[in-house]
Amino acid sequence: MKLIAFGAKSLLLIMVLSGSILVASAQSINVVTSAVPFLRISPDARAGGMGDVGIATLPDANSSFWNQAKIPFATQKSAIGVTYTPWLSDITSDVYLATLAGYHQLDEEQAITASLRYFNMGNIQFTNINNEPLGQSTPRELAFDLGYTRKLTSKLSVGVQLRYINSKLVTGPVGNVNYKPGNAFAADLSVFHNGLDDKGQGFTWGVTLSNLGTRISYTDNAANKDYIPANMGVGGAYTFALDEDSKLTFGADLNKLLVPAMPVGASTDEQKEYYNRNVFESWFKSFGGANGGLKTVQVSTGAEFAYMNQFFARAGYFFEDKSQGGRKYITMGVGFRYNIVGANFSYLIPSGSGVTRNPLSNTLRFGLSFDLSGSKD
Repeated sequence: MKLIAFGAKSLLLIMVLSGSILVASAQSINVVTSAVPFLRISPDARAGGMGDVGIATLPDANSSFWNQAKIPFATQKSAIGVTYTPWLSDITSDVYLATLAGYHQLDEEQAITASLRYFNMGNIQFTNINNEPLGQSTPRELAFDLGYTRKLTSKLSVGVQLRYINSKLVTGPVGNVNYKPGNAFAADLSVFHNGLDDKGQGFTWGVTLSNLGTRISYTDNAANKDYIPANMGVGGAYTFALDEDSKLTFGADLNKLLVPAMPVGASTDEQKEYYNRNVFESWFKSFGGANGGLKTVQVSTGAEFAYMNQFFARAGYFFEDKSQGGRKYITMGVGFRYNIVGANFSYLIPSGSGVTRNPLSNTLRFGLSFDLSGSKD
């Protein structure tokens, strides 16, 4: 039987399931797809208010989601952060991303981190081509990370992070296919350079390689394992110390998806070659023009104004090439800090109308952070 999933949430499931259904629908526009794309969703409210900029901004409790290597330069010895994001709120009401992250500096040179991402897609009813029910599913995905980072010099640090990924989209028989949760393992490698002077002014930059790992499968057919969203990110930020109390930071990130595209109108042999390609080869293959090339680069720019390190105002812009979905949006955000508690909020401004309306419009993120051990100073 042909599997049909009706409704907005069902469409969402098809979008995140990068198996045969998604590849077939994406061939005409050659969008580069992967499994577990929730790993590419901006996971915290601070970066969400800056157009998803996070690779080279100053460290905070959620830094391990962006650049593990930033942690040794944090002014607090230990911190945790939690964020809640209702996702696609213009379409449905029970899809959300929740994250939890924390770090602890072992000494002045090194730190450890842990984080969790949980993506819930609500309840989905499956039917066949005759609109006959095939059952329900409550798809959800999660990723758990453990990391270590260390300073190499007073200005330069490196980090490594290990990740376990579990994706439960459908379980059991649906039609003629038996589905199961998918599992994968990955690692992140990162570098950060802190060029701030004693006044807190200067240039910072970072480079990240994330989600470098195994492929994932949702069936017993080992030949159809899908790539996870390996990514290369480069970011820079400059902070101006306007006076003793005020700072203004401008930042920009470039993120390149290291996943090749399925050839348009791929033959059976071309599809077999695509699935048989090892992950190392796929990373380099993704730079070829026919596999998306530089068109898969996402651009994020943002700014943050900080007053007395207690009040924050943020704005940003995100750009994606039309061939890869064409997402373009403006974000805004605010933050407050009192004693050991911080709160961050971000908002994605609506764009488009009717069928061209951005489905991410009105996306809100809510985040709390807690400094557990006070300043190192």
